[in-house]
Amino acid sequence: MPGKELYTDAELVVLLAKEGSGQEAFTLLYNRFWETLFAIAYNRLKEVQVAEDIVHDVFCSIWHNRHSISPHSLKAYLAASVKYMVLAHLRRKEYFRKYQLENKLTGEEVPSPEDEPHYRQILKMMEEEINELPDACKLIFKCSRELGMSSKEIAAQFHISPKTVDNQINKALHRIRVRMKGILHYILF
Repeated sequence: MPGKELYTDAELVVLLAKEGSGQEAFTLLYNRFWETLFAIAYNRLKEVQVAEDIVHDVFCSIWHNRHSISPHSLKAYLAASVKYMVLAHLRRKEYFRKYQLENKLTGEEVPSPEDEPHYRQILKMMEEEINELPDACKLIFKCSRELGMSSKEIAAQFHISPKTVDNQINKALHRIRVRMKGILHYILF
């Protein structure tokens, strides 16, 4: 495969989905966009490690969804993905800060480090349940929960109605709740 500047973004997206050339195309995309995406994340967060993690997660998402990515406006898609992941990170960070503050004010105990393995186990089980969702449902759910996209944004991205997006999210939540109910009961009791 020739150098990274010989292919347009659209051509690289097409090559990314092809067997045999996907890894090389991914490497070219990574080399082409990593620095720009890192700058976007870092300018907002001012944390090198978190910015690197977000860019890494965006590229992992690209790899996992390489067969369904539209070759049009890749740069905008990548920038928007980073933006949504940054916003999701900031929301989680703010939520955690408020949670800690509320617990200090009410005198409630903040979970101890000994509880962390249990939380990791639960999160791992939830991720497994999410990965078992049908592809379209899983993609929409991850856009909503991991990237922090609204129903309207997801609908525009995938050219479907916002009602369809809401239905898919509700379907995913219901399935996860039903499956996790038994698992949590087993872990907690």
